[in-house]
Amino acid sequence: MKAVILAGGYGTRISEESHLKPKPMLEIGEMPILWHIMKIYSAYGVNEFVVCAGYKQHVIKEWFADYFLHASDITFDFTRGNEMIVHDKRTEKWKVTIVDTGLNTMTGGRIKRIQKYIGDESFHLTYGDAVSNVDIDALTAFHRQHGKHVTLTTVNIAQQKGVLDIDADNTVTSFREKDDKDQTVVNGGFMICNPEVFEYLEDDSTVFEREPMRRLAEDGELKSFYHKGFWQCMDTKREKDLLENLWAEGEAPWKLWDK
Repeated sequence: MKAVILAGGYGTRISEESHLKPKPMLEIGEMPILWHIMKIYSAYGVNEFVVCAGYKQHVIKEWFADYFLHASDITFDFTRGNEMIVHDKRTEKWKVTIVDTGLNTMTGGRIKRIQKYIGDESFHLTYGDAVSNVDIDALTAFHRQHGKHVTLTTVNIAQQKGVLDIDADNTVTSFREKDDKDQTVVNGGFMICNPEVFEYLEDDSTVFEREPMRRLAEDGELKSFYHKGFWQCMDTKREKDLLENLWAEGEAPWKLWDK
């Protein structure tokens, strides 16, 4: 089963760095978050990827074209005609197809555009800006068991502000700090789609999370795989710093490939 990664947006909420490169190429521990996501899947034996690129898509293509330069030690020998020697060549067992899905294409449109690379097969689908320690094997087994068109991984995110309890006549009965019960379940990505999902996608203007998801839910074809473990997106500089610190301290829960 291939993994499709949505990596074409502008990343405007983290514009401090995304004006130079697409958000999936922003680095955690000197490697793009896109690489981290691919390593998560690879830890479960998923090694074929389709990357839906758009904004500054050439940056993604050039990074993979020069993968050895990023992952290995290199000698440039100018005494022998500018010869390049790659030492202890480090690579992955990956097949990566990078597709220019358009600059302003919405998420559903990007998925529609890569249909020819998927064919009549189910596929993993996730966003290029979030990491998790979700159990991909358990997710896959759950999807195959229920037989519906789409499974999405749901996660809890805590409220960011103080919590008000309000009664029926709009009187505030308490004002307190957030706690574990003050959480909202959201789509955390790490989805699995059957090929029937393409029938719900129209054109470049289709936002996957709006009309297609609504119709899938109405048709009874959308299932939730609840993940209690670690999940973190990288929408802001603060969230990027959080991920950087976890990685630097050797406490990155999504680093499944060394376990």
